[in-house]
Amino acid sequence: MARTFKEMLKTGDLVNVFALGRIPNPIIVEMFGLAGKYDGFWLDQEHTQLSTDQIINLSLAARANDFDSFVRVPPTGYWQVTQCLEAGAGGVMAAQIHTADQAREFVSWCKFAPQGTRGLNAGGRDANYTHKPPAQFVEDANRDHFVAIQVETIGSVEEADAIAAIEGVDLLFVGPADLSLALGVVGQFHHEKLWEAIGAVSQACQKHGKAWGCVAPDPQFADRAVENGCRMPTLGNEMHVLRKGIEAFHSAFQNQFN
Repeated sequence: MARTFKEMLKTGDLVNVFALGRIPNPIIVEMFGLAGKYDGFWLDQEHTQLSTDQIINLSLAARANDFDSFVRVPPTGYWQVTQCLEAGAGGVMAAQIHTADQAREFVSWCKFAPQGTRGLNAGGRDANYTHKPPAQFVEDANRDHFVAIQVETIGSVEEADAIAAIEGVDLLFVGPADLSLALGVVGQFHHEKLWEAIGAVSQACQKHGKAWGCVAPDPQFADRAVENGCRMPTLGNEMHVLRKGIEAFHSAFQNQFN
């Protein structure tokens, strides 16, 4: 069985991931798996309207390729978190968080009582489709499910210390696109204003013993993030890979395309 994100991060390992959403096909997961060098991926339900059935299939593909996975969701309701976890994803990440109270509520949706408010149903994959006794299911799920909070707003940067201090938060995740937009330097991923905010996130995580991750828009950004303590860089998604692949073919067959 593949190691989980929580297990890898506890050892201090660098966890390289990719993202997936607009072309939610298990074959893409398998291609990344066969290519090697990645530890898992996350699914984008914030921007792409992934269905529960698609998350089920992609979670199956993750396990078949020794990947862990989580789903990025808008923090709209506890039921969406539950459906992702019961579909077989290893965890969830909240997008568009503005305050520590909002992050705390999201964490409560991920945990059964007494840690949270998640509803109990043992029919999903995280309970081995009824094979786990309820008490064991609750214990395992509260301990094992991965919970991340995305930092991409002014409020979440200002409250990064309070968010990192929340019990049950495993990772703070910097979204540089929205964060650069919020800071008035949209798309300027090497602007010092953006990196000052990232530094605040890094310091908060270091203080509270939490990991942080990010989307890395380019190799230079990834290098600087890792140097500043990032343990989970997102290195591309299926759209970037497809575009870069097409560009590589244009270059390789330039005599035919010119």
